[in-house]
Amino acid sequence: MINVPSARTPRNARAKIFVMAAKTDKNPLTHFGRQVRKDRLARGWSLDEMAARTGLAAPYWSQIENGKRPPTERVALACDAAFPERRGWYLEYYEESKSWTPAGFRSWGEYEDRARDLRVWSPGVVDGLLQTEDYAREMLRIHPGVTDEIVSTRLANRMERQKRILHREDPPNVWFVVDEVALYRYVVSPEVMAEQMRHLGDVASLPNVTMQVLPAVAHPANASELIIADSAAFVEHMVSGFVYTDDQTVSSLARMMATILSESNKASDSLAMIERMEATWTRGVSRPTAATAELPASKSPRRRRA
Repeated sequence: MINVPSARTPRNARAKIFVMAAKTDKNPLTHFGRQVRKDRLARGWSLDEMAARTGLAAPYWSQIENGKRPPTERVALACDAAFPERRGWYLEYYEESKSWTPAGFRSWGEYEDRARDLRVWSPGVVDGLLQTEDYAREMLRIHPGVTDEIVSTRLANRMERQKRILHREDPPNVWFVVDEVALYRYVVSPEVMAEQMRHLGDVASLPNVTMQVLPAVAHPANASELIIADSAAFVEHMVSGFVYTDDQTVSSLARMMATILSESNKASDSLAMIERMEATWTRGVSRPTAATAELPASKSPRRRRA
């Protein structure tokens, strides 16, 4: 059994206890989640009450407690505020864990939350940061074995992430590269696709956003999603995602992103293409092709807000 160190435990002893706790789990951060659950239940709080007291959604806390989502600094601070008798244990554990937690177990959300610049590429589909609720629900629902509860939880997290990144008080500068194939890929219905195209145009009009469309050409980045946030990178494939922070890997992935941007259409042409696709889907075309979408370009594309 692992003893939980207190603020009175000597620092070197606390560090040893933290490492011992990590080694007892296949996922080194499940210990954090178990302590949250233990303290929450000791007060008789439900997940909903925990959410009300901390401002973080109940599904998010459920994932933290089950070790399915690594904690962030914001989570640790919320725990310390909720459980003051722990005397700052959560933040200290979180800070200590950064020295021995593999990059793959770290929360990508924390890098996004702090980023000043984000560059985002997703092959074949509209990226999660750009998805409407209906589009996102379908993309989550089609995964094998997911339940309605899982879909609802993930959907709430995705919508919250959009607000946190794109609409926070001081948002990052974001470069989105949208795969042209995603503009044609049918999801749910023509109405949902038309709404998704309008949403792309709305996001593109944000003053901190640049959006470009990558033509449907062969490219080495077609294999996975890629996001660059300042000095970190996130790559997602079919099974899971991985966070990279070492300079060599991040530099290599940044070069890959640069080639994606260099092959993309300029922003004004990209917006005109998205608007044509909005018109095409609005006409109710169930499986549009490049030919059916070749409507006259908009004479007055959405202006970027100053």
